[in-house]
Amino acid sequence: MGVRSLHGASIRMAALRRWIDPYLLLLLGTVGLAALLPARGMWASIADEAVTIAVALLFFLYGARLAPAAIWAGLSNWRLQLTVFLSTFLLFPVLGVGAYALAEQVLPSGIAIGILFLCLLPSTVQSSIAFTSIARGNVPAALCSASLSNLIGVIITPLLVAALLPHGSGTGFSLGQLESIAMQILLPFAAGQAARPLIGGFIVKHRTLTMVVDRGSILLVVYAAFSEGMVAGVWGRVSPTDLALVLAFNAVLLGIVIATTMIGSRKLGFPKEDEIAIVFCGSKKSMASGIPMATILFPGGAVSLIVLPLMIFHQLQLFVCAVLARKYGARS
Repeated sequence: MGVRSLHGASIRMAALRRWIDPYLLLLLGTVGLAALLPARGMWASIADEAVTIAVALLFFLYGARLAPAAIWAGLSNWRLQLTVFLSTFLLFPVLGVGAYALAEQVLPSGIAIGILFLCLLPSTVQSSIAFTSIARGNVPAALCSASLSNLIGVIITPLLVAALLPHGSGTGFSLGQLESIAMQILLPFAAGQAARPLIGGFIVKHRTLTMVVDRGSILLVVYAAFSEGMVAGVWGRVSPTDLALVLAFNAVLLGIVIATTMIGSRKLGFPKEDEIAIVFCGSKKSMASGIPMATILFPGGAVSLIVLPLMIFHQLQLFVCAVLARKYGARS
């Protein structure tokens, strides 16, 4: 009886992991820790320094992993790259402007800004490639597209924020902010590329290292951002209704983009493998790039509200794309 009970519990846990990303639980735990024990004073400064180092290390490892040959191979399919670029930095922002106009009527200002902000971010790297692989799509093109999206996003996202976010939202874009983002993301990536001949093989062989740094850096950034929000008292303005509305806005945005990229790639005559790469790279938003950018572009006390839609979108895109990847992968 005890063995059967343990076996049943194991099956239930496996089913839970299939539908709920365990990383979401870590994120929620980090938010809870920030609520109970927010970093203050000296500890807040230490947390900020740790965030800077962790994010720089993450993009250094990305640079060390990415083979230049893969970039050139992906760039040769320029129609695919252009389609993903337009989805990420044109379709999403247009939808974001409309979503913001509606959201500011029913949500706190910081959360409404966060919905628009997530629409201006680059695509993810690891999950875009992973889902394209599971779905038996064009993995080299996805690798190139997702990586270029993050590099280009270092410049385009701040410019879109300055152009599309309302005046008075505290963005106050400056060249100094662009320089800070480049120093935190672009420079470590370039250093990783330079170091690739020496350490690239080790990094590729030990993929777990990149995953640990990836997820650990996001947890650090989330803790620092939500700690600052707790100290500033911004979380008293969030209700369960607000969270439900954010989920609804995110679901509509994700659904429209997936449908548009899927139907559009077929109308444009892309083969199925390219369609898969377009759908998965063109419909995602990067939390690894988005949260560090938010900490630079927005006032400290507002960051925790602004990144809330991004955190919810992150889990939603993983859930939806996991189902979609299995469906694509099951084709004959």
